[in-house]
Amino acid sequence: MDLKQISAFVWVAELGGFRAAAEKLHTTQPTISQRIAGLEASLGTRLFERSARGIGLTQKGQELLPLAQRMVHTGADILRIARAESAMQGTLRLGSTETLVHTWLDHLIDILHRRYPALTLDLQVDITHVLRGQLAARQIDLALVVGPSQDVREHSLHLCDYDLAWIASPGMKLHDRPITVAELGQFPVITYPSVSVPYQAIKTLLLQAGVKSPRLYGSASLSTIVHMTQRGIGSSVIAPVVVAQEIDEGRLCLLNADQTPEPLGFYACWVDGANSYVPQTVAALAQEVARKHGLKRKGHKQ
Repeated sequence: MDLKQISAFVWVAELGGFRAAAEKLHTTQPTISQRIAGLEASLGTRLFERSARGIGLTQKGQELLPLAQRMVHTGADILRIARAESAMQGTLRLGSTETLVHTWLDHLIDILHRRYPALTLDLQVDITHVLRGQLAARQIDLALVVGPSQDVREHSLHLCDYDLAWIASPGMKLHDRPITVAELGQFPVITYPSVSVPYQAIKTLLLQAGVKSPRLYGSASLSTIVHMTQRGIGSSVIAPVVVAQEIDEGRLCLLNADQTPEPLGFYACWVDGANSYVPQTVAALAQEVARKHGLKRKGHKQ
């Protein structure tokens, strides 16, 4: 049994005759007859019966026709997609941290739009902790997050690294000299959420510096962190690449602190499986984009 036999069966049934099916499939009537005979032999049942009124489907033929029609349509879809320049289609549920939204995610989305016009993105922006949970629950297909995957069912590709830095409003007058973490601990410190690696690292640095009750304000919103820092509520620890313009314009300042948490390493993570071709392909493309637009940056310089 092959697709040509299935196709002959479908068109004979739909067009009501061997000659019409032969014309539709650009072949001869004897060829169609041979294909039907071969299919009936493979299935061990008759599909058509002749009468004074012409040819018609047997009871078994009527039962099998819907399945055969789906097979023919599926085969046509396979050929169409294989021959198309853009083979990827459907919806990719993409999760990303906000840092990447502020750096190079727009470049990735633009390339996907141009290269795979049949692919639709459903974008979810959240913190790494939340995105990892959504990936594990199969609520998203691909997560661009901090840190490699820890789940044996997942795969990951390294994307880029961003340094962290202490940042403050110039009004706090902390930027014109070297400053210690102990001094910075006299003010609130604004940073990523309490479940994040930077938050815990900053808390450890403050405690080790002798700050007994560190005041850390964690937020999942970068815009909130930036706004609070500009207002002079306290210093912040974030990737300065996301506030490069504010630093260039003098609205924020990089501080010369004696200790800073380790850089953030970003990874593309997905779950391997029957439907992992699209997220794996987009992950590889994200790696290319990140290497071009998001290589490790010192301070806010490129």
